[in-house]
Amino acid sequence: MKILDRYILSRFLYNFISSFVILMFIFIFQAIWFFIDEFAGKDIDLAIVGKFLFYYSPNLVPNVLPLTVLLASIMTFGALAENYEFAAMKASGISLYRAMRPLIIFITFLSVGTFFFANNVIPAAEYKSYNLRRNIAQMKPAMAITEGVFSNVGEDFSMKVDKKHGNNDNLLDNVIIHQLTDGGLNNTVIKSVDGELISSKNSNILQLKLIDGNYYKDLKASSRDKRDNYPYAKASFDSYTIYMDLTNLNNVDLEEEKVKNTFKMLNVSELDYAIDSLKQDNKKIFSNFGENVYKRTGAANLQLKKTSKPSPVKKDDIAEKEEKTTDVQQIKSKIEKNIDSVVTIFEDYRQNQLIDMALNTVKNTKSTLEGKKWDLSRRIKLYNHHILSLHQKYSLAFACFILFFVGAPLGAIIRKGGLGLPMVLAIGLFLTYHFIGIFTKNYAEDGSIPPAIGAWIATIIMLPLGIFLTRRATADKAVFDAGNLIASISGLFSFLRKKKSEESK
Repeated sequence: MKILDRYILSRFLYNFISSFVILMFIFIFQAIWFFIDEFAGKDIDLAIVGKFLFYYSPNLVPNVLPLTVLLASIMTFGALAENYEFAAMKASGISLYRAMRPLIIFITFLSVGTFFFANNVIPAAEYKSYNLRRNIAQMKPAMAITEGVFSNVGEDFSMKVDKKHGNNDNLLDNVIIHQLTDGGLNNTVIKSVDGELISSKNSNILQLKLIDGNYYKDLKASSRDKRDNYPYAKASFDSYTIYMDLTNLNNVDLEEEKVKNTFKMLNVSELDYAIDSLKQDNKKIFSNFGENVYKRTGAANLQLKKTSKPSPVKKDDIAEKEEKTTDVQQIKSKIEKNIDSVVTIFEDYRQNQLIDMALNTVKNTKSTLEGKKWDLSRRIKLYNHHILSLHQKYSLAFACFILFFVGAPLGAIIRKGGLGLPMVLAIGLFLTYHFIGIFTKNYAEDGSIPPAIGAWIATIIMLPLGIFLTRRATADKAVFDAGNLIASISGLFSFLRKKKSEESK
C-alpha cells in the first residue's frame, strides 16, 4: 500500500470510528429514554439495565452505520479539499477516483461485513434483548404499581392508586381494585381511601391492607326475568385485608429465553423458509375463507351444471324438458333486462321471503368479513414483515456503499472539514434517506407497495444522487453552477423576446 493510500485510509478510519462511537452513544441514550417507563419503579439492578442495552445496541447499527459512513466520507474529503491537499494531488496527476480507491476497497469489505452482521449478530441480539425485556416486565409487580393507571398485580387483580408514599412507597391513597372471578369475569370492585402494602423478601404473598372503603359485587340473577335488574351486593368496611399470591410472577428467570420466532430474530435462510410457509398457509386460509363465504351466499346453487353425455329420455320427457328450457330462457332474459325483475317471477308471499333471506345473507356475510378482517390483515402484515426484513439485510449493505459515493464527492465539492457544515449536510441527507425508508416501510407493511420494493426505494433514490455528485466532483464543478443557470435563463428570455419581435413584424 502506498503512502498516499495509507494517509487517506487513516484519516477516514479516524473520522469513521470517532463518529460511530459518538452516534452510538447518542442512539443508546435515546433508547434509554424510550424504555425508561419499563425500567422505572421495578427495582432493576444497573447491571441488568446495562445487559439489556448491550443486547439492544446491535439493533441500532442499521441507523448508525449509514450515517457514520456518510459523515466520515464528507469530513475526510472535505478536510482534504479545504487544506488544498486535493489540489496537490490533481497537480501530481492523481484523480478523485484514484484518491478514493483505498476507501472503495474498505467500504466494499465493510458492506460485506455489514450484511453478515445484519444476518447473524442482529437476530441473535434481538433474541436476547426481547426475552430479557419480556422478563423484566414481569419482575416485582408489587413495585410496578404506577400512579394514576391500572396495573396488573398477581393473576386476578388490577389496581389503580392516585398516589404512593412512605419509605418504600408502600402507603397508597384512593385505591381501586378490580378482582376477577373464577370464570374470568370482572364482577368485584373494591374502593378504599387508604391502603398499605405489606410483604417480605422471602414471601410470595403480597398483603394489601385497605382502610375505610366499600366492596361491590355483581350477583347472578336467580331467574331469567330478574336478569335485567342487575342485582349486586354492597358492603362497607373499616379495614379489609387482601392476600395476593405472587408465586408465578416472582419466580422470573431473567436468562430464560422462550420467544424465538419473531421475524427480527431470523437470518436469511430462516426467513426464506418462514416466507414460504406463511405464503402457503395464507393461500390455504384465504382460499378456504373465500369458498366458505361463497357457499354461504348460495350463489353456487344458481349455477347450471352441464353433462357431457346426456342420458336417454322418453318422448314425454322431451316436451317437459323443452318447457323447462323455455322457462329458464325467460328468466335469463328478465335478468339481462333488469335484475330487480327476478323477484317478480315468484309468488307474492315468496317475494318477501326471498328479500328477507337475501338481506340476512348480506348481513351475515358482512359480519363474517368484518370479523375476519383483522386476522387476515394481521396475516398479510406478518408476511410482508418477513419479506421486508429479508430485503433490508441486503439493502443495508448496499446503502453503506452508495452513501459513501454520496458523501465523498460532496465533501470534495463543499471543501469543508470538521463537524460544522459536514455534520449539517450529513444529517440532512441521512434524514432524507431515513424518512423515505420509514414511509416506504409503512406502505410495504400494509401491502400498499410490494415489500421487496419498499426495502430498496430509499437506497435506489440515493444511487442517482451519488452518480451525479461523483461526476460533478470529478469534473471539479460545483453542485449547481449558478453562472450557467443564469446564462441559460437569460438565453431563454432572449429567444422569447426575439421570437415575439419577429411575430410583431
